[in-house]
Amino acid sequence: MAKASIAKKFTVSAASAAVLGVMSLGAQANETDIDFGGFVKLDMMVSDYTDGQAPSSGSIARQQYIPSLTPVGGEGDDMVTDFHARQSRFFLTTDTELDNGETLTGHIQMDFMLTPDGDQRISNSYSPRLRHAFLKYGKWTFGQTWSNFQDLNILAESVDFIGITDGIIFNRQAQIRYTSGGFSASIENPETTVTPVGGGRIISSDGFAPDVTFKYTGKTDNLTWQASALLRQLTYDVSQTGDDETTFGYGVSFGAKYTFGMDDIRASVTTGSGLGRYLGLNTWNGAYIDSNGELEAIDSTGVSFAYRHFWSEKLRSNVVYSRGWADNDGEVLALAGDMTEYTQRLAFNLMYSPASNLTFGAEISKANRETEASVDGDLNRLQLMAMYKF
Repeated sequence: MAKASIAKKFTVSAASAAVLGVMSLGAQANETDIDFGGFVKLDMMVSDYTDGQAPSSGSIARQQYIPSLTPVGGEGDDMVTDFHARQSRFFLTTDTELDNGETLTGHIQMDFMLTPDGDQRISNSYSPRLRHAFLKYGKWTFGQTWSNFQDLNILAESVDFIGITDGIIFNRQAQIRYTSGGFSASIENPETTVTPVGGGRIISSDGFAPDVTFKYTGKTDNLTWQASALLRQLTYDVSQTGDDETTFGYGVSFGAKYTFGMDDIRASVTTGSGLGRYLGLNTWNGAYIDSNGELEAIDSTGVSFAYRHFWSEKLRSNVVYSRGWADNDGEVLALAGDMTEYTQRLAFNLMYSPASNLTFGAEISKANRETEASVDGDLNRLQLMAMYKF
């Protein structure tokens, strides 16, 4: 996963900022600093699906690793090759000093991943998508950004978009967050994913109560760690009376990064009931509809590990492993049919940076998905990249 970009900064006056629409609050501003940056990245992948057919060329599984989309069962397909530059990204950040002494920060970030608009037949044109859009004022953050339940510190350096996907919390969404020192709390957009009778997925927006998160981040010598908690209400109208069925969901997560010399180790463990879309890119749903027509939360757990070693100042390697699994009890299996039991991925990469803003990388990985019926499938992938940060 690409890290922070090198930004270009310039300053505009209060009058110019008002014309540009940077400042529109009642408070007056002195000057606005504007940072613009991003990166250009080319990804080149050769994928070998050992069981089942390869996803179609327009599938998101051909852009990045998606645990739930690894084919299982059936005959293996021929190897497929994909080139794309859709992870390329740009952002704009503004910092305005207000006359009350506070700093108002605005941030917008976009890339071209996962959007359905575009094809590979003629010009490979793709629509940009919103990643982040938030403002910060004092200790408050308003807008779309990383979930407060997530730990950015444990994200591994990977040629793949995420790398340790299977066992971690990875989510951006609209929220209101309060931060004071190492403590932060937020209310975030609720969305319930439900397994219906017969299997599949229902996406419910019937929820009234927002998801609530708490997190504390600490640092001791070479160890940085975080502990976070999630509380949520899962809701879906499964009755014919118009009444919503609800159940309670929760999760806890602990992550740490230990640095020794230039090297580092990163690890995390996450578990809970009703985690759903928060874990492993929604490999498992948050709840299922039981035999009485009521919602029951699904238990799930994830772990991740990454070790980075520097061979020299310009050359380094990463070993990354991630695994996620769900406790699909007998009733959910009987009602919803075959479901994913676990997914996992092991990868090794080599990263070379001849300059601070230029990196070339190569990564080999093996991913596996297995269902409750012990039907599994592997994805073997060689991925190359070239990335220029600006």
